[in-house]
Amino acid sequence: MAQDHTGTGRGRVAGSEATAAAPKDNNVESQDLRRAGLKVTIPRVKILDILASSVLHHLSAEDIYKRLLESHEDIGLATVYRVLTQFEAAGLVTRHHFEGATAVFELNRGEHHDHVVCVDCGRVEEFSDPGIERLQSEAAARLGFAIADHALILYGHCRREVCPHRKPKVPAA
Repeated sequence: MAQDHTGTGRGRVAGSEATAAAPKDNNVESQDLRRAGLKVTIPRVKILDILASSVLHHLSAEDIYKRLLESHEDIGLATVYRVLTQFEAAGLVTRHHFEGATAVFELNRGEHHDHVVCVDCGRVEEFSDPGIERLQSEAAARLGFAIADHALILYGHCRREVCPHRKPKVPAA
């Protein structure tokens, strides 16, 4: 039996995520958690659901916490961080440190992809290119390596004149 490392039983009051019943075992999130060797708990299911249903694929712990607050869930920020760390260790999510210091998390959907990050607004786009993958493998082989894992992150400026994601410029005072 997998051990629960959420720490939700430490000093939490009745009615919090520590005492709430675990969700029914018939949904996809519960199956994913069990396959990863994690106990099915409400915080884990709620956080996994947010990651799976989000239009944005890269969310910070704070983004997830805000969504939990908006849906009136009683799950603390420390629990969000703890669950995301467990998800990362279990291979359910990948942690990225793009431009800036805030870590973002992405659901591991099993397919490799690379990223382009806008240095103006922070928007992240995902892409796959077999030619790039081939060139990376060839370069590694020429240097006597077999690639075990890699991450390609390109940083650039959006070339659109009116980028819908660009943050407005603050006028000089």
